[in-house]
Amino acid sequence: MEKLQSYKTRVALNFEGFQYQLGDFQLRVGKVVPIHSENLRGIVMEMEYLPISSWEKSHQIMGEFFDIWQEALGKRSLPGHFVHIEPNFSEFGLSDQYISQHTAVQYASIMAQMIATAHSAQTGRN
Repeated sequence: MEKLQSYKTRVALNFEGFQYQLGDFQLRVGKVVPIHSENLRGIVMEMEYLPISSWEKSHQIMGEFFDIWQEALGKRSLPGHFVHIEPNFSEFGLSDQYISQHTAVQYASIMAQMIATAHSAQTGRN
């Protein structure tokens, strides 16, 4: 949080959604809305390949999944855009072995991205 400086902006977001498991893959999909609002701020998707706990080894599998996902979305005329956020975990002193702190950094990065997007949208309207 200190490195991202995201704690300085006071925004309360609610993440709610579902978790699916198919074979060795676990997918979490949810919507993000401000606590006191119904305005959708974003949709979050987190994919985990359970047999591999090494970030470096799973990187190629995850990259291929996101390429397929991006291609599938590109064939539909959906509003919005897909943002692939991949934090530099070594910047936070985290090793290659995936632990819960990696997830915390990912969610903090997602929130920072959503806050930045909301601020730029507000600035554009003013």
